[in-house]
Amino acid sequence: MSARRVGILGLARSGRAAARLALARGERVFASDAADTPAVRGAAEEIRHAGGEAETGGHSIDRLAACDVLVLSPGIAPQAAVLQDARLRSVPRMSELEYAFRALAAPVIGVTGTNGKSTTTALAAHLLRAADYDALAAGNIGLALSEVALRPEPPDWVVVEASSFQLADIESFAPRVGVVTNLSPDHLDRYPSVKRYYADKANLFRNGVASSVWVLNGEDEAVRALPADAAGRRRYFRTEAPLRPGEEGGFVNPAGDLVLRESGREDVLIHVSELRLLGRHNWSNALAASVAAHAAGASHGAIASGLRTFDGLEHRLEVVSEVEGVLWINDSKATNLDATRIAVRSMTRPTVLLLGGRHKGESYALLADELRGRVHTVVAYGEAGALVERDLAGVVPVTRVEGDFAGVIDTAVRLARPGDALLLAPACASFDMFSDYEERGRVFKQLARARAEVAHG
Repeated sequence: MSARRVGILGLARSGRAAARLALARGERVFASDAADTPAVRGAAEEIRHAGGEAETGGHSIDRLAACDVLVLSPGIAPQAAVLQDARLRSVPRMSELEYAFRALAAPVIGVTGTNGKSTTTALAAHLLRAADYDALAAGNIGLALSEVALRPEPPDWVVVEASSFQLADIESFAPRVGVVTNLSPDHLDRYPSVKRYYADKANLFRNGVASSVWVLNGEDEAVRALPADAAGRRRYFRTEAPLRPGEEGGFVNPAGDLVLRESGREDVLIHVSELRLLGRHNWSNALAASVAAHAAGASHGAIASGLRTFDGLEHRLEVVSEVEGVLWINDSKATNLDATRIAVRSMTRPTVLLLGGRHKGESYALLADELRGRVHTVVAYGEAGALVERDLAGVVPVTRVEGDFAGVIDTAVRLARPGDALLLAPACASFDMFSDYEERGRVFKQLARARAEVAHG
């Protein structure tokens, strides 16, 4: 019997890892990416060297159609043009998440939602490590799940950040603990409706059993409704008020303590002032991670210790430096309106806000309530610059900048005053100027540090 033919779509981190996993399992690999950058060509060469086949700069549909299964990288949207070709409709497809899960020998905590996924994923893994578990953060956060599946010794737990695209094509993916941070419109440039976007998120619950634990934002009605009648126990987290009678999970009490409730018992973890994370929204992330880690076996003491020592993630409200009285804050991962809204609410200084990049479908006028009184100037840039300027006319002063990112920063610096914050929270994808939000954030930080060096002589 000949080896199964696996087609890999996309050659970024997840695609490369899936190809390596397939080859390690004795499967035949044909990897394909429409891009032809040096990084993609390097990945293709790596796959060829390992014994697979790979192409860049386009898709050979007939070769993909000859595969027994297609494995999709996270960046491949369900509506991607290549997937609409009639020749591929009969080929089974799955996300890299699903493919790796089938080869994984470790239990999973799955984290999805619109915002807060990465912080919650990283924090839950950190809390489990504080409890002496060998725990990894993987999935959409950076470490591909296929990389974990390749390890000779499985970890005790894997905390997996799962995007809607990754959940779109699953069959057996079944986390023991699942977390939904929140829900709001996103990816409307790729989804025909919010309903379809939420439907892919709901696949998290598809394979629930009675022992599954679902950790849900109790203050988000869309999240509460998402599991429908899926099997498993519900746990909730709330920051605005205590849990309702009969609910178990976590909440912030009137004194500002993070509290866990289980079987009628309430245990204080830490005060919110002890968190090292900026913004009230991170109270929710801390509670979600704490409830999930407790469900996985972490003690209250270990969770409290871990909460005190977690420094947050790069590109998520990351304080970069203070230059001539202006605080530079990198929130490049704020790629949708809701994430930008949360970032702006977290500001305690008058703010110059950088908005722009590749448009994702929603009107920037929806930011108006948050911008008034907090943001004194918006710097609009990139492909979405004209839309930002149009939508926010009359809301706050908007300065539109055409050209490269360095020029955008020059303008923002000129507009910022001592005592201000200069906040990169773009509400857009990065692909008009950068390979991803991480590159955008790194460039922002490099420019900040260059300014600091000049200022300090």
